[in-house]
Amino acid sequence: MKVLILQASPRTNGSTAWMAEEYKKVAEAAGHEVTVYNVAHKKIAGCMACEYCHNKGNGACIQKDDMQELYPLMAEVEALVLAAPIYYFTLSAQLQAPIQRMYCVSKPAKVQKISLLISSQSPNVYDGAMAQFRDLCNYWGAFNLGLVTAKADEQKTEETQKKIVALVARL
Repeated sequence: MKVLILQASPRTNGSTAWMAEEYKKVAEAAGHEVTVYNVAHKKIAGCMACEYCHNKGNGACIQKDDMQELYPLMAEVEALVLAAPIYYFTLSAQLQAPIQRMYCVSKPAKVQKISLLISSQSPNVYDGAMAQFRDLCNYWGAFNLGLVTAKADEQKTEETQKKIVALVARL
């Protein structure tokens, strides 16, 4: 199965990046083709709600930024993994922008399954991100494979790694 991980932490050695890499290692060992795309280090603007994509653009966004690299990847994957730190009770802005820019195509054509990896320094801050994740799965008609959270004392631990292994097993 083709898997795309949207890694949305600006910290390349942080907990979210670690979770994404662990997922990749386990999924590749299981025979899946995995691409990690670090949206945090790309220039991807938010949707401008200009409706160019639906009026004149025939599904293409008027903005020409690094999202142009991501559209073809999103069009081909069967499983999507969203990996983000939680900032102020929601997914990071670095992940929000590419999700919202998918508006121009409505939903990724082949995505059947979605997983979520989220980390934070605080406990009990995941509800907003989890609700958005469930809504996104429903809107895109993709199967919710589940999620792994990692608060401060759970980050980069064997226990969290085992949860990631279990999540990959659902692919």
